[in-house]
Amino acid sequence: MSRKKIIAGNWKMNQTPSQAVALVNQLKPLVENQDVDVVFCVPAIDIIPVVEACKGSNIQVGAENMYFEEKGAYTGEISAEMLVDAGVQYVIIGHSERREYFAETDETVNKKVLQAFAHGITPIICCGESLTQREQGITIDWIRQQIKIAFLQVTAEQAAKAVIAYEPIWAIGTGKVATTEQAQEVCKAIRDCIAEIYDEQTAAAIRIQYGGSVSAASAPELFAQEDIDGGLVGGASLKPDFGKIVNYNK
Repeated sequence: MSRKKIIAGNWKMNQTPSQAVALVNQLKPLVENQDVDVVFCVPAIDIIPVVEACKGSNIQVGAENMYFEEKGAYTGEISAEMLVDAGVQYVIIGHSERREYFAETDETVNKKVLQAFAHGITPIICCGESLTQREQGITIDWIRQQIKIAFLQVTAEQAAKAVIAYEPIWAIGTGKVATTEQAQEVCKAIRDCIAEIYDEQTAAAIRIQYGGSVSAASAPELFAQEDIDGGLVGGASLKPDFGKIVNYNK
């Protein structure tokens, strides 16, 4: 099965609404590539102006987070329905920064995944290990646990449409990049885990990204791996170099 690469920018807590529109207009001509799904995952306050700025382009818009309840007394949270109405197609769920700073757990990740699917939003489900976990040799076990809990009660049909982002925590924003072999090994283990939960067909369909200091220099080799279907890109997605990452194959 041929899987279309998906390259998503995670803007994190950067760009005011006016700055976001200016950045979109700068990046639009640089990220044209029909061979790749391009997604800008932007801060909540930027979503509506970015959706408008992306009209007529190949860029799809994603959110960086959402809550798992439909509506209610959850001050400061944003629902899936709100995201859909604003024009969002993807949402990042379970990023390591959300887990570390905002106490997200595998169980809340699962609730958000189910809610995203219920509203037709494609979840980008993050997983990854710390440096200590890698040094202790438990990376694969740790990742398998994250995946198995994230996909509880998710149907095979839904799972096939999901995106998984493998981001070793020790490589996020540090300038350190997992070696191509390390990244491929874990992404293959994730695909094998999906095959165990569901079947080979579902595992062959699901797209798995690598994230963690992805650059224009590292992208071509990483994305050439059999089980790496693109990248979740942090800091580099805010720069013109993001165009080189998106056009890694040219």
